[in-house]
Amino acid sequence: MAFTPPKETYTGKVYPVTIGSGDKAVTFGGENVLPFHSFEGSTPNRPVIAYEIMDVPPTDWPDKVKEPYAAVSDDPVKWAKFCEQDLKAKAIALRLYGTHPDSGNKSADDAVKVVKDVLAAISVPLIIIGSNHAEKDTDVLVKVSEAAKGNTCVIGKAQEANYKTIAASAMANGHMLIAMSELDINLSKQLNIMITQLGFTKEKIIIDPMCSALGYGLEYTYTVMERIRLTALTLNDATMQQPMLGDVGMYVWKIKEVTASEDILPEWGALTERGVAWEAQTAASLLLSGAELLIMRHPEAVRAVDAFIDELV
Repeated sequence: MAFTPPKETYTGKVYPVTIGSGDKAVTFGGENVLPFHSFEGSTPNRPVIAYEIMDVPPTDWPDKVKEPYAAVSDDPVKWAKFCEQDLKAKAIALRLYGTHPDSGNKSADDAVKVVKDVLAAISVPLIIIGSNHAEKDTDVLVKVSEAAKGNTCVIGKAQEANYKTIAASAMANGHMLIAMSELDINLSKQLNIMITQLGFTKEKIIIDPMCSALGYGLEYTYTVMERIRLTALTLNDATMQQPMLGDVGMYVWKIKEVTASEDILPEWGALTERGVAWEAQTAASLLLSGAELLIMRHPEAVRAVDAFIDELV
């Protein structure tokens, strides 16, 4: 008697989201099963990995992740072109770190110029992220959203403190929106509801439940993301059916395991391999918990996760 594997069925579906324009536009989400369970249903779109760049040189990045970008990271336009042309990036995430009051306090007009220059230099989709200073982001993200109109970018991150202004601007200019809340499924759902009550289309939201690096609470992150995805699929909850973002690089490349030198901790192995492995393992875990969009830094880690996805799709 042949063995028939049991299969789960779900009533819900993750919204597909398309970013960018022309033949370089990419779509993620759209599945009606748990991550990579193509044997149970439809998984029409591959997860997307965006390379992270910054509007200022990455002085606080560890040397091992700055090295691949040493020749280009002084200029966001050169950096973006390098990612697209040399690293074959499918998408680029521009973090406007220099606009933070404690990191240069560049003006919104400065950010607009960077965004326009980067958009003019690349053809892949652009994700535009503020400095995570809620008050300053309100000003900066509104103006860059207007400057990027017509390019179907992703704008973020809208938080409880500033979502009204940022969501209104993203909606008026035709962009997708990252909705970031503290790591809690109820807070994530509440923020999505509040954004949609403004008239923002629920199918254009991307959930950022906040993540953590391997060894720093990843299990809790995994559980929350898994619960979000199960709520979307099993309960058919329309407020939780948006794709999820894993902003991996910024959480990984600051922990001691990727910064402690080999002289101090030789038993931990080569520093470069350690950092790449840490970013790749964190990213792979988030994919398995339900993330459809990743932001990563080291090219070798991106290649490792791409190969991991190849084996699962």
